Amino acid sequence: MKKQRDAEIAKERIKILFEQAEKAKQDLANKYIQTARKIAMKFNLRLPRYYNRKFCKHCYNYFKSDNLRVRTKNNKVIYTCKNCKKFTRYPIPKKLK
Repeated sequence: MKKQRDAEIAKERIKILFEQAEKAKQDLANKYIQTARKIAMKFNLRLPRYYNRKFCKHCYNYFKSDNLRVRTKNNKVIYTCKNCKKFTRYPIPKKLK
C-alpha cells in the first residue's frame, strides 16, 4: 500500500518537473530532467513516451526549438540533439502514414 502511494507521488513530481522544464531556461530545464529521471529510477517507474521524447537519451538535454532538429526519412522521425550531435530515430505509426 505504501509503495503504491509513493509511486503515485513520484509520478506527480515527475509531471511537475517536466512542466517546469518547459517554462525554464535551458540550464535549469536540464536539471529538472535529471531530477525527474532520478526519481523514476528510484521508484522503478517507466517514463511515459511523451516525456521520454522531450529529452536527449545521450546527454539528457531538454529539447527546445533552438537545440533540436527534427527530420523525417524512410518512415521515421529523426530527432538530432544540437548539444551532443547524436540522433534518435522513432518510427512513424502506420495510422499516420
